[in-house]
Amino acid sequence: MKFQIEEVTVYFPYDNIYPEQYTYMVELKRALDAKGHCLLEMPTGTGKTIALLSLITSYALAKTESPIKLIYCTRTVHEMEKTLAELKFLHNYQVKHLGAAAKMLAIGLSSRKNLCVNPTVSSAENRDSVDAACRKLTASWVRSMAAENPNQPTCEFYENYDRAAGGAVLPAGVYTLEDLRAFGKEKGWCPYFLARHMVQFANVVVYSYQYLLDPKVAGIISKEMQKESVVVFDEAHNIDNVCIEALSVSVRRQTLEGAIRNISRIENEIDRFKDIDAGRLRAEYNRLVEGLALRGDLSASDAWLANPALPDDILRQAVPGNIRRAEHFLHVLRRLVQYLKVKLDTDKVEKESPVSFVASINSDAGIDQKALKFCYDRLHSLLMTLEITDTDEFLHIQTICDFATLVGTYARGFSIIIEPFDERMPLIPDPVLQLCCHDASLAIKPVFDRFQSVVITSGTLSPIDLYPRLLNFHPVVSRSFKMSLTRDCICPMVLTRGSDQLPVSTKFDMRSDPGVVRNYGKLLVEMVSIVPDGIVCFFVSYSYMDGIINSWNESGILKDIMQHKLVFIETQDVVETTLALDNYRRACDCGRGAVFFSVARGKVAEGIDFDRHYGRLVIMFGVPFQYTESKILRARLEYLRDTFQIKEGDFLTFDALIDVMNIKLTDRNLNQRQAAQCVGRVIRSKADYGMMIFADKRYSRHDKRSKLPGWILSHLRDANLNLSTDMALHIAREFLRKMAQPYEKTGSTTGRKTLLSQEDVEKLGNNGAQEMLY
Repeated sequence: MKFQIEEVTVYFPYDNIYPEQYTYMVELKRALDAKGHCLLEMPTGTGKTIALLSLITSYALAKTESPIKLIYCTRTVHEMEKTLAELKFLHNYQVKHLGAAAKMLAIGLSSRKNLCVNPTVSSAENRDSVDAACRKLTASWVRSMAAENPNQPTCEFYENYDRAAGGAVLPAGVYTLEDLRAFGKEKGWCPYFLARHMVQFANVVVYSYQYLLDPKVAGIISKEMQKESVVVFDEAHNIDNVCIEALSVSVRRQTLEGAIRNISRIENEIDRFKDIDAGRLRAEYNRLVEGLALRGDLSASDAWLANPALPDDILRQAVPGNIRRAEHFLHVLRRLVQYLKVKLDTDKVEKESPVSFVASINSDAGIDQKALKFCYDRLHSLLMTLEITDTDEFLHIQTICDFATLVGTYARGFSIIIEPFDERMPLIPDPVLQLCCHDASLAIKPVFDRFQSVVITSGTLSPIDLYPRLLNFHPVVSRSFKMSLTRDCICPMVLTRGSDQLPVSTKFDMRSDPGVVRNYGKLLVEMVSIVPDGIVCFFVSYSYMDGIINSWNESGILKDIMQHKLVFIETQDVVETTLALDNYRRACDCGRGAVFFSVARGKVAEGIDFDRHYGRLVIMFGVPFQYTESKILRARLEYLRDTFQIKEGDFLTFDALIDVMNIKLTDRNLNQRQAAQCVGRVIRSKADYGMMIFADKRYSRHDKRSKLPGWILSHLRDANLNLSTDMALHIAREFLRKMAQPYEKTGSTTGRKTLLSQEDVEKLGNNGAQEMLY
């Protein structure tokens, strides 16, 4: 359909639209008009992605005098492909109505591992190995050698792309990763470097969060993006954690041992170059006197990773004299590694601020702050000078230099925490030195400052007022939308006790109680006997899941479960979990039914949907709080309290509950987030239906429950609170019986329209969206 939102003609590729999609577009347009940032929460399964794409691309078509670029960020490659598939469908619809005027170039950009078509390179086992194998064939000095020696291997796809020069372009269209690979094979061009080149010309770019939030990657990939861009972070309920991880570094003994080996190899390479090409080292020294801002002169194949922290004005400064010469720089690195070795040799937990840590390095190792700041770029320059291509072998020294640059750059928002062992396994020595970022706004601030509009959206952002404080920005629009339904297809329940009336909880003092374990097992046994198809169970941790499954096995509960359904278990091995998921779906497809055991903070909770018959029930066993004795978490909570006045309890609750929701749907603030993520995976469309059971007495407390997303709370009736197993069983039977009845999908007979026609949308434009929603 085609309709107006003020002066913008919106092209929407379906005959009907949900009321919440329309109001979502109206609020999104407000933010674009104001050229500001926004927070938008809309329930999973309501067509958030197509609403975003339709409005923003239509807005760009209407504002041809000031064209905007869409940068769409996703968490996973799977989500990237789904977004591009929807965009391709939308684009075809727009071309049908507008012809050539609607032509656009939209591409997905991922790592070499996902785009490479050279069989000798793409067969490498991991991303770092693929990157290194690519550089061995495409680095400028390798290609120079090949010009003189025909036996020197190069990449034919990159050579063909380079020979095509300005002719290597993508025609207008929407390109998924598979489309890029196919186009590259057809033309004989490298799809990775072609996509890298075309990013600056594309109207829509879809790529990973890290390409904007991780400074090391963003400095290479996203530096050419224009300010007149709209950036969308989809499924952004965990965006604060992504920001923090981008600026955090862990150093272990293995890291230091690997760094020593790297330094020794670099020394050997320096000695070799002194014999064959000493002028190259002298040229590097002269360049370092002038500054390190040389990245714009690098070919795409030579660029490695950008500096994790330094802005361009600092990079234009002269490099400190004590690290300009390669030999002097290596002596500094050796002293730094030795200093870190001594710091790791401790039997107690230590915590320091960056300021005191840098002062300690200066007094004990003789390395000043400025030298630390330039370590990362100085290492990159040296590896380039020495023509080293197997960069995957130098990850350890790269980690050390990354640590040095960050600790030398930031005085606030970080802590250095040294732990001699994991507190959960105190008998196993495993010392780790962690540079922990506590301030998520440090990574995302350049994005807010640089781009015209940033849209943060997800199915679960409740409580929505916490994100502006965590990310330190001021949205011009902040809205949470409810799901319009013609029937109550969501049935959340809070189970606080078993059939024997004993309370259930995963609180530390109760989780190992035989009564709790037994009641959790009896709950599942009862549910598998009445719920058809698939059931997904989420536990608070891998260790708790392993322990409870063992107990159920010994007591015969697991055998009782398997009388009704097959059981599959998520592990920390990706291959095993993928295989288990595949077989789980096959069991559901063939009618056998299955139960999938997973972990609230695991891979399944974040990215896998259990829609339709794959997830008729989600059970959240406990509240998935983070490990609250973690020194890193304690330091972050302290920083949030002192800097942003965010209470410890509010943040923990938020994080736990958000991830519980996303299983049937999507994320206590830290804990609420995890709970919402889990249960939000069940409902993925309005025609779907499912139940969710929050099995812990703590969910009955209003202060915890109130932090769940509004679209879940609106279906959580008082009668479904404080249930026993028997009561939950009765409610589940009644709900499933009700869902088996035919229903009217548009809501025209109930007075609550949930599917709007062209005529309805025109009325919305005149009367306002809220009138149609309720």
